[in-house]
Amino acid sequence: MPSDSALSIVWIYPDLLSTYGDQGNVLVLEQRARRRGIETETIHVRSADPIPETGDIYLIGGGEDRPQILAAERLRRDGGLHRAIARGAAMLAVCAGYQIMGSTFGGEEGQPVDGIGLLDIASSRGPARAVGELVAEVDAALNLPTLTGFENHMGITHLGPGVKPLSRTIKGIGNGDGFEGCYAGHVVGTYLHGPALARNPALADLLLAWRVGELAPLDDSRYEALRQERLATVLQH
Repeated sequence: MPSDSALSIVWIYPDLLSTYGDQGNVLVLEQRARRRGIETETIHVRSADPIPETGDIYLIGGGEDRPQILAAERLRRDGGLHRAIARGAAMLAVCAGYQIMGSTFGGEEGQPVDGIGLLDIASSRGPARAVGELVAEVDAALNLPTLTGFENHMGITHLGPGVKPLSRTIKGIGNGDGFEGCYAGHVVGTYLHGPALARNPALADLLLAWRVGELAPLDDSRYEALRQERLATVLQH
């Protein structure tokens, strides 16, 4: 990203996929960038609009079955997200948005629906809804602290060789195989709500660093104390 340009944050389809406070992920990125003196611009792309290809960080949230299917159809037709990622953009895809990134996901009646094939994953309906707090230890290669959030989904997600698990579950269901989420290059998929970046600011900083390089440290001591308190409470139950 050129040093004289604003960091471009693209929020995909807020009219279709924006449950459980996922738009908070946008606000966290804006805040953590601006605290470091990094100018930002945020583009809200509604489902009737084309996906801009020149963004820096793309975000997509969770939603219900029918909006998820509509979002997948429109993203497949558009193609702009693939081109943006190919040119080096970063992305965080949450829950329904995470499933859309794969080859298939489960539709309203559990039928397979085509995803957009951005990640080497395939999702389907699980035997029961996964609801509750989720805690997971992140792949050491990413150098991030324990992830915390909550999940509410019917899906199970199978990872192919083209992706790595984002984290190993300590509490919760995640992908359904002992792992939670995945990543490949600068694209992260996860079932974490909360919103994810508010509860895991280091993950927000990872997305920022992928686009702007090394970041100045922030004093997060107050937030980290709250994070640790929540973690301790969740792990005791």
